[in-house]
Amino acid sequence: MPGTDSEFPIDLKKYKKLTLDPTKPQLTEEQKSTLLHNIQLLRDAIVLFTATGAARGVSGHTGGAYDTVPEVCILLSLFEGSDKYLPIMFDEAGHRVATQYLLSALEGSLPAEHLLHYREANSKLPGHPELGLTPGVKFSSGRLGHMWPLVNGIALAHRDKTLFCLGSDGSQQEGNDAEAARLAVAQNLNVKLLIDDNDVTIAGHPSQYLKGYDLTKTLEGHGLKVYTVQGEDIDALWGAISSIVTYDGPAAVISKRVMAPGIADIEGSTHGHDVIPVKAAIKYLTSRGYPESIASDILLNIKPASVPYLYIGSTKDVGANRVIFGEAVNLVLDKLSKEEAAKKVMVIDSDLEGSTGLKVIHQKHPEVFVPSGIMERGNFSAAAGFGFDADKFGVFSTFSAFLEMIISEVTMARLNNCNVLCHFSHSGVDEMADNTCHFGVNSLFADNGLSDVQSWLYFPADPLQMFAVIQRVFFERGIRFVFSTRSKVPYILKEDGKTRFFDGDYKFVPGKDETIVEGKAGYVVSFGEMLYRSYDAVLRCRQEGLDVGLINKPTLNMVDEPMIKKIGASPFVLVVESLNQKTGLGSKYGTWLLERQLTPKYAYMGTTKEGCGGLSEQIPHQNLDPQAIIMRIKQLSQ
Repeated sequence: MPGTDSEFPIDLKKYKKLTLDPTKPQLTEEQKSTLLHNIQLLRDAIVLFTATGAARGVSGHTGGAYDTVPEVCILLSLFEGSDKYLPIMFDEAGHRVATQYLLSALEGSLPAEHLLHYREANSKLPGHPELGLTPGVKFSSGRLGHMWPLVNGIALAHRDKTLFCLGSDGSQQEGNDAEAARLAVAQNLNVKLLIDDNDVTIAGHPSQYLKGYDLTKTLEGHGLKVYTVQGEDIDALWGAISSIVTYDGPAAVISKRVMAPGIADIEGSTHGHDVIPVKAAIKYLTSRGYPESIASDILLNIKPASVPYLYIGSTKDVGANRVIFGEAVNLVLDKLSKEEAAKKVMVIDSDLEGSTGLKVIHQKHPEVFVPSGIMERGNFSAAAGFGFDADKFGVFSTFSAFLEMIISEVTMARLNNCNVLCHFSHSGVDEMADNTCHFGVNSLFADNGLSDVQSWLYFPADPLQMFAVIQRVFFERGIRFVFSTRSKVPYILKEDGKTRFFDGDYKFVPGKDETIVEGKAGYVVSFGEMLYRSYDAVLRCRQEGLDVGLINKPTLNMVDEPMIKKIGASPFVLVVESLNQKTGLGSKYGTWLLERQLTPKYAYMGTTKEGCGGLSEQIPHQNLDPQAIIMRIKQLSQ
């Protein structure tokens, strides 16, 4: 059978159960042979089913899960022999979710064939593990580096058990791991860390961009017992793990290895951090002696899925606002000399430059660029500190989901009158296969200052408006937040259906709402990637004779007084967004109307559910597609 209808061609029943005793730190030849067999079997399986993510265009992460298979096999052998361990392989690198799905299949919670639906929409196999969603998954890892503190708490609740947490040189860069280390040592918790130190993260190599970062010295400095070994030396790895297991208190094994060892096309490279390309997977599996049918029957018969829909009111051409941000910043910097730019501007990266638009700044204006680690709190504060002087400006960027991690630092930046421009990409839910923990839906948390300060939250609707926003606000004082989506967006058109709305003589004005189309029956208010979807819904209603208007609100948190009075006097107002319905624009807009004694029929649509995985499927899953918007418009117009 072709594609995902195939049987899983790697027989996981060939996995051989093994019992290991940590009081015997030397492997017998039989134990070693069994471990090596199991490691190779599971690594082959990971390559195969993660490659289906590449085939269907939803990405996914191969290298990290592939790397840590030796540690996983050893832990399974420990769990097999004793009940003194809590038999959960906590992992603070959530993108290594392939490990959790493979374990679920091994224990029988998932059929092996279901792994071929890796990260597919509605398959319950999203890009990070989610407790309660996927059968067999025992924890939600959330974002990078968040598990160790949680595992400490579980250890406090289970003093009689030894707990394990898989880590990485990337996750250990997060500051909350330093706090976790101090608590673990202070309370002498039996938490054992198994850290994959492969010197690869998304944007590069920590040994190059974070000089001085040494995991062994860091953890020893906190007071942990640490063993550093070559992770591919199974004898050394077992010897180290047996040592930390028999040690009373928190301890770690740091496994040095190249990323994706043995996979020729991605070994040691940043490409190994993401999903293995289909061609590379075929090459690897063929070299391992698997039949060509793995390629022809499975990987080559899986195609990217989409939700086909022809939108009206916007172009077929699309652009990635998260990339346009960097290009727009370059246009500003191009007007300065290299010396002036270096003196006036500092752009700091948190290992996401290729995803948040900073890469083009790094390439064209290296004089302003600071590569840094996965340290959102510290990096934001560094950008703010650079902007402590009135004539200097820091630029910071990361995913919108991580905005929640820097709220306290934002407050400190406000109190110090710092100038910092923040770009938060991957906002909303559109095309977020990593799923719920990576949803960037609480953006208005950024507006947490008191009434004596003004925050500026901007969400451009298309690439032309992104250019206009950055040109206008780059050198303004204070903290400015600019949001973009992971997904590409089309260009908004004027009512003539030909002219691009934000082209020509368009000038962005902070705080000003924009009328896309006038209406007498009521108004839809939207922004960002939901504007073109709302426009489509509005235009289709107008075709049916319902005279609905559309307002773009690119400044999320400021009231445009003339505009709100105009639309508040209409029969209804509907806010459409992909932010959290509990905390987004819609939760505020109704209050703004009532404060002005404006009482139209009012409703708001936003994200309300955990994700379904996949890409374009996320929007209809939240009932935010044009047809759902049309239905709500018609309900309000009755």
